[in-house]
Amino acid sequence: MLNQLRLDHANMARMLHVLQLKQKTLAQGERPNFQLMREVVDYILSYMEGFAAPLERICVDRLETQAPEHLELMEKMTSDYLELKPRLQRLSDNIDTILMDNILPMDRFAEDLKAYLEAHRAYLRQEREGLFPLIDQYFSEEDMQELLHALPEGAEQELERLQQAYPELYAELRGADIPAI
Repeated sequence: MLNQLRLDHANMARMLHVLQLKQKTLAQGERPNFQLMREVVDYILSYMEGFAAPLERICVDRLETQAPEHLELMEKMTSDYLELKPRLQRLSDNIDTILMDNILPMDRFAEDLKAYLEAHRAYLRQEREGLFPLIDQYFSEEDMQELLHALPEGAEQELERLQQAYPELYAELRGADIPAI
């Protein structure tokens, strides 16, 4: 189960890396593939919706009884994660604006994208350095099964669909040197 969480973590890092490459394209004054960005943002939004609440509930419930001294970390992570969604939704709305050929200042969009990426990467770092070791230490096999059932069904299939629909995404995911988060 922890391996699945780590795989999902790595997949999210890859999605963020793709967005970072598009952000760099914007920063260089070029126009990135906004439709690809739309797909990646939709994937992340869907994943956050389907996974964040169950993971948070299960982890907080378990750590409340087994390791109450770590609840502050969980509360901070929950707060940080909840702040990601409106930022990403704003980016999604801005991508829609761009795809409808409406005017949007690209420098502001690039800055918002960069700030979102930094915040999401910081969250992934907290997950890897804080949450995963706690899960490994305090979760029983039954807890792990509950987490397994909380994972969104089809997340891996959706990633594969994106890779097939967007060869550029697949190439970037396969060939990109994903920076450590």
